[in-house]
Amino acid sequence: MFLKYLKDCREFIAGDDSILRELLHPDQTGLQIRYSLAHAEVRAGQMTKPHKLKAAEVYYITAGEGLMHIDDDSHEVGPECAVYIPPDSMQYIENTGNSDLKFLCIVDPAWREEDEEVFGN
Repeated sequence: MFLKYLKDCREFIAGDDSILRELLHPDQTGLQIRYSLAHAEVRAGQMTKPHKLKAAEVYYITAGEGLMHIDDDSHEVGPECAVYIPPDSMQYIENTGNSDLKFLCIVDPAWREEDEEVFGN
């Protein structure tokens, strides 16, 4: 059985400026999975940088409120909301609430740095 607690994951600033902790990645865990799973946070009043992934991604919002942008569409998101982000879509998320926006990121196939393009300064 494989278990990993969020508190045991190293926190870092991702290329899109979110605060990230990687829970599962086939290259780091040796698990026979195709996807990667990370926990992300965006502080109140902040947003991620616009970016594109070559892979499909799903955000599952666990806390806070935000505005999700995918290409030319925008929609309010909050707890218990899942968002599908197609491959090669321009995406970013804004925290529109007064508390941290927290969400899980599932990337399939697993996230790789060379498969992400970040825009902005």
